[in-house]
Amino acid sequence: MPALDRQGDVFVLDLGDGENRFHPDWLASVNTLLDEVEKTEGPRALVTAATGKFFSNGLDLEWLLANTDKAAEYAASVQDLFARVLTLPLITVAALQGHTFAAGAMLSLAHDFRVMRADRGFWCLPEADIHIPFTPGMSALIQARLTPQTAHESMTTARRYGGQDALAAGIVDRAVEEDAVRSTAIEIAASLTAKASPTLGTIKSRMYGPAVAELRAEEIPLSLGG
Repeated sequence: MPALDRQGDVFVLDLGDGENRFHPDWLASVNTLLDEVEKTEGPRALVTAATGKFFSNGLDLEWLLANTDKAAEYAASVQDLFARVLTLPLITVAALQGHTFAAGAMLSLAHDFRVMRADRGFWCLPEADIHIPFTPGMSALIQARLTPQTAHESMTTARRYGGQDALAAGIVDRAVEEDAVRSTAIEIAASLTAKASPTLGTIKSRMYGPAVAELRAEEIPLSLGG
């Protein structure tokens, strides 16, 4: 399960060492840890990282298919997490040490900055291949954080971007060696801890107003296949 550590003024949220899929219990744990980050006063920033082969493989489709009656509630909780991270009143950096797929890739986009491993691991939006269309909120988030060309390519072709390709496409801000991913993310976050304030949260909320509105919409069309 996710865990929270602190290095100086930088909180490090480790998503786990498995596929880190968005099981409801996992989502609840992440939100509880974010509560702790948000209630802390003074200079601070957040690095979201993981341990192992995956940063996150996205939605827990096995759980979702077994609980289709809870699909709407589940989709709302996922999109609320995206909106929350996107508008946190502090600087956020995603440290992508491993595969970052689907909703996991979208979570990375909700962060202010991204650092990815240069030599192995892929960032990918596979929805076109697995026949799960993006919700309006997901589409809005992706298009708000990527250039039109990169958003189009990543969403329609399910391209798998390695670290250097992701850097060239503007998906990530840095591509570094495996052992430098987390430390580089912490370095970036540590340099911006003084930015934490309600003002920063307001700036982000207004900057991404249309995406936030779509992510927090009451009706979320979630289609599994087709």
